[in-house]
Amino acid sequence: MFVFVCAGCDAELTAPLSRVALPVHTYQKYGNGLQLPVLMEPGTFAVEPEPWGPPWRRWEEIDPDEAAARGVHAPVHALSDGAPGAVVIAPGDICGAVLIPERRGGACCGLDVADGRNMACEACGLPVASRVDDCSLWQAMWLAPDAVRRVQVGDADTGPLSWAELMAEGKGVTPFEPITLWGSLSGASRRWSWSPQWEAAAGRALAHLLVASEGRAVTVPDGLTAEVFQHTLDALLPAGPPVRRAVLAGPGPAAPDADAGILLVPSHPQTGEVWTPAAPAARAYLVPLPFGVWLRLVFPEPRLPVPASSLMPADVLRDDPPAPSVDDVFRIDLGVFRRTLVRLPAVRSPWLREIL
Repeated sequence: MFVFVCAGCDAELTAPLSRVALPVHTYQKYGNGLQLPVLMEPGTFAVEPEPWGPPWRRWEEIDPDEAAARGVHAPVHALSDGAPGAVVIAPGDICGAVLIPERRGGACCGLDVADGRNMACEACGLPVASRVDDCSLWQAMWLAPDAVRRVQVGDADTGPLSWAELMAEGKGVTPFEPITLWGSLSGASRRWSWSPQWEAAAGRALAHLLVASEGRAVTVPDGLTAEVFQHTLDALLPAGPPVRRAVLAGPGPAAPDADAGILLVPSHPQTGEVWTPAAPAARAYLVPLPFGVWLRLVFPEPRLPVPASSLMPADVLRDDPPAPSVDDVFRIDLGVFRRTLVRLPAVRSPWLREIL
């Protein structure tokens, strides 16, 4: 376990935290005027290895060789010139820090980081963090890497869970969830929708699926996986043979077919490492999915039985809510897709540039 302290005065700024992988949906901007929940689980932190936050430089100001050295291989709107190594935590895990009111940024319904760090150490006044809670953004607290230090407290962590332990824990991410809308005349309201986490996970996976396709048609398993990916793959890739087959593989299901050239596999929620199969499947292209999303694709949640009639008898009680109805077509997150694809060297190929 670790706590983060102020680099100026050593005052403690966080609760004890354990490190996990940076979530795929960290930079997602979901919809318009929607209230997203907290990004990080309580008691956890993640590190962004790339530069983060202001100042920003537009693509026209960056030499292509410099961008490639930073792992960006196609044009983007801008790149951060901030320090690498920013730490993201749940806002509830901060302590000993106060808001800098004049640095609210260009926010609509809350705070963003347009004006830089908006939280200061309560003890010495050093700007140490950036609070983000504007509409359509995941709520988070970002600790500036040059303003905080990490200090170990208590015993060292026991290490990440094994794949077998993760499977036994069975912590999946449901594909549907209620989304809160701001700005209604009657106040906040909620509607059921596809999970933003699923849309972000699909955005990253789609970029890898296109690279793995080598410009050929790709098929994915029927059911929920096809509902998420197939119509988009069919729209972006040529129809007809030869066809590459993508299948789900991981620590629980049986070994994938030897002729499957693409494997949809889980990434570890604590380390970010991608599950790797044994030979001969090891030669396949591995498409990463967050463990919780992958788990629900492999083992879908059972649908609850519903009454034959739309009305329940007056004397019958039930303790489970009706299954949510989501009629929207699944939409892969475009921002996460682009952010992933420009960081894959294969995007230099003309046909992928055209898709981008």
